[in-house]
Amino acid sequence: MSTTVYKNGRNGNENVVFLTNTQKPASKRKKTGLVVGGVLLLLVLAAVAGFLIWWFAVKPKLLQQKMALDMASQQNSRTVVFSGDMKLIDAPYKPEYQNPKSMEFVETADELQDILNRTINSDTFLKKYYNQSVISAFSDGVKAYHWIRFDIPSADVALLPKFTEERVLETLRRGVRQEGKRSMQAFTITDITASITDPRMARNPRAPAECFFQLEATSSFQTFQSPGYPDKYPVQTRCQWQIRAPNGNAILIKFPFFYIQDSCSSDYVFIFDSLSTDAAHAITQNCGQRPPTNPLEVISSGNHMLINLITDSPTQRPGFEARYRALPVITAQTCGGLLTRESGNFTSPQYPSFYPPMVDCNWTISVPVGMKIRVKFTMFRLKEPGVNIRICHKDYVLINGTKYCGERSSLALNSNSNTMVISFHSDSSYTDKGFSAQYKAYDPQNPCPGQFACATGFCISKELQCDGWNDCGDMSDEKKCQCEEDHFVCANGMCKPRYWLCDQMNDCGDNSDEQGCSCGKNQFRCGDGTCLPLTVMCNGKKDCTDSSDEASCKESAGMCTDFTFTCGNGQCVNKLNAECDRVTDCSDGTDEQNCDCGERPYKHNRIVGGQNADVGEWPWQVSLHYQTNGHVCGASIISNKWLLSAAHCFMTGDPAYREPENWMTYSGMNDQQKDEKSVQMREVKTIITHSDYNQMTFDNDIAVLELKEPLEFSSTVHPVCLPSSSHIFPPGMNCWVTGWGALREGGSIANVLQKAMVKIINDTVCDSVTEGQVTSRMMCSGFLTGGVDACQGDSGGPLVCVSEANIWFQCGIVSWGEGCARRNKPGVYTRLTKFRQWIRQHTQV
Repeated sequence: MSTTVYKNGRNGNENVVFLTNTQKPASKRKKTGLVVGGVLLLLVLAAVAGFLIWWFAVKPKLLQQKMALDMASQQNSRTVVFSGDMKLIDAPYKPEYQNPKSMEFVETADELQDILNRTINSDTFLKKYYNQSVISAFSDGVKAYHWIRFDIPSADVALLPKFTEERVLETLRRGVRQEGKRSMQAFTITDITASITDPRMARNPRAPAECFFQLEATSSFQTFQSPGYPDKYPVQTRCQWQIRAPNGNAILIKFPFFYIQDSCSSDYVFIFDSLSTDAAHAITQNCGQRPPTNPLEVISSGNHMLINLITDSPTQRPGFEARYRALPVITAQTCGGLLTRESGNFTSPQYPSFYPPMVDCNWTISVPVGMKIRVKFTMFRLKEPGVNIRICHKDYVLINGTKYCGERSSLALNSNSNTMVISFHSDSSYTDKGFSAQYKAYDPQNPCPGQFACATGFCISKELQCDGWNDCGDMSDEKKCQCEEDHFVCANGMCKPRYWLCDQMNDCGDNSDEQGCSCGKNQFRCGDGTCLPLTVMCNGKKDCTDSSDEASCKESAGMCTDFTFTCGNGQCVNKLNAECDRVTDCSDGTDEQNCDCGERPYKHNRIVGGQNADVGEWPWQVSLHYQTNGHVCGASIISNKWLLSAAHCFMTGDPAYREPENWMTYSGMNDQQKDEKSVQMREVKTIITHSDYNQMTFDNDIAVLELKEPLEFSSTVHPVCLPSSSHIFPPGMNCWVTGWGALREGGSIANVLQKAMVKIINDTVCDSVTEGQVTSRMMCSGFLTGGVDACQGDSGGPLVCVSEANIWFQCGIVSWGEGCARRNKPGVYTRLTKFRQWIRQHTQV
């Protein structure tokens, strides 16, 4: 017989002991032993059962409760972190300081952290919430980089405004020097800084399992990537890269691929001209996706740089690939000089990369006596958070005694003599792409030979003077004009096209074109200017031609008409442009379904001058090639297998144009002459034109094309959103037309995709200026940029407008017009809101 016993109590190892005959109890005690054993067994079983119940049932609930309490505490409490640096006088720099695991680093860091501890604890208010101080790095000088953390419980969050940089700095400056002298090494500490920092960037290089890297830059490019690249970076990433270079060098870092979540509030890359996350040395914070034509490239002012990757978004992106190298500081900051030619170019240092921090440059332009100088900036971008562009107290360009900063769409300046000095200054924080400028000498007696001279310094064609358009940028081409018969004379003397009257846009600048346009008592004005009685508003019927009397009517809630958005379940929403506005209005959510459209993955900077589109700027644009004739028409992507175009591109006198095999589509194209890797070629399977298309009037000018193989959506290939039949594009709204059409009437097509801002014209005016040739299935759009309009070769291309939710909707298809960019002859487009059901019927899109 055997029994089981446990050594060392319940937690001991199980042992089996075999008993000998001499060890067996007497038979008289056998029954008593059995009873006692049974009771003990029951107690053991009960204890085991109780433990199992606690382990599998009670403990998980307790853990869940604890986690919930912790999360609630974290949500209600606040963590505040300040970061900065301090200078150690008479302390020799040791190479071992570069290694946070070295004894030299640990000993010095511990002593400095102890100094910070004592200093903060000397403040009766701060010490109550003080958590820790960390020395994160050292550099030549000796400079020590630190961050200080405070935790404010939920009960005291009202005190957050008291945790200011000024208060922390005052405490540090008051006590850190004194505490430093008391330390074992007797540090003399000066120039201590502290600025508030995102707590997620506070990294301790000595802590285990930190996403922390130290890199050494050389004269050759080296590479590093974000975690998980190129698939996707993980959620809640907290990574930091310290890059150092030899003394006398700066660090250049380029991101050939950069794709972070769009919102910088959750995910971002933050780069510092320092080894601390001190805002005073921030270079740039970036998120989103950068196009290959506008990569992120930054440069430091000295031999160290800090890159932080912070992510919290559940929808991760691929991340980034970075290339870095060292280059001499003198090379990085080279700029300025004497320019003596009669024309030339100059740029900010390292353009088109970001200019370095802490740089000052001066260009002196000198031309022959009797001549003057005109400087025109083709790119100007000196943006910085919190800077008043009227003051420009940080980075700026100084010309003729005036500072310029921010982002400018146009900037041209003239000198007062034959010499001109242009000064550029960047401070220690935040840099940008800078500028590119052209200069040219001119005769002040004839500044613009054969052209009109703007007060801004621009020269424009004389035909653009007094045409109602602000071509100069300061309206100087529209002042002191003798207005023609088809123009309206503003109160300020400017001339404006008559069809701009009463379009609800202040075109004159003094609102005189909109005065006298109000309706009478008990009347309201439709979007096209028509006055109607108030009684017809929100009655569920179309009284205004643009249905503006039924938009956003609470009284008509649930009433279904042709002018309300209809949900999938039949529910009607009386709200202006309810679809894809990022607000769920339908109980079944159908107003926000199929909204993976109308977004531009790449982020784009405005380029001054010219209308060339950037790569990926209009990812729904398609080029249609007929046989070997090259580009013939445009189209737009509405799904991975369907394109939208104009019927007149195919319904010609030649029946071969109606055969799908004669067409090839190019999506993601920007330049017709370049072999671009991003371009996706697809053959056409089916061409469907509207059965009621009229070749004489261009009525019902719409077609859809089915592709043989589906498109793969990417940064340069993406669908545009289609508007519902109730979507309203109000008169005066700024929209964009794109295509490779002729740059001028009778000219050849453009090689690079062109873009032009245009203005929606109300239906009454549209009918008037086209002499009654438009139908309800057409719409007009006039050009705003002075002589820019859709032209031959743009046919079938999209007219798109961006919504308040930053979603692009296609409102029209380039259809017809009288010439190209002729005055008072706006382009005519197929009105897509009239064909939403037709498109759905043939494509299921």
